[in-house]
Amino acid sequence: MKVGLIKRLAMGAFVGCFMVMLVMILISYQIGPNELIFSGTDVINAFFGSIVVGWAFSLTGLIYERDDIAFPLQIIFQMGISMTVLFITAIYLKWMPIDMGWEPILTWILIACVFAAITWFGFFIYYYLLARELNNKLNN
Repeated sequence: MKVGLIKRLAMGAFVGCFMVMLVMILISYQIGPNELIFSGTDVINAFFGSIVVGWAFSLTGLIYERDDIAFPLQIIFQMGISMTVLFITAIYLKWMPIDMGWEPILTWILIACVFAAITWFGFFIYYYLLARELNNKLNN
């Protein structure tokens, strides 16, 4: 159990850091790499914030090990808690532009939901194919 938890935490931290760095690179390309400067505080906050958010998504994924809960409810549980942690972290670290009106906030939320959905779907496909491969090996 401890090894599985450590692997889950490591994967969450890795994916969280990857996603935040990807977003920072996309922002840099949109604004222009020469026009945008991330301070040391921004990078440190992005690093630790992304780990916290990655852990939230990773640890709430434990819900999928419960067979007594319907799959759609598992998805709602994981995404609900994880996105709440993301939004709290985003507000605390000032990732979300809460002082610029509701349009940028809505855009930020939509982009965050799209990134979360794409990442979730990628992991779903990966584990689906892995399970199918294992089942094929068992049947042969």
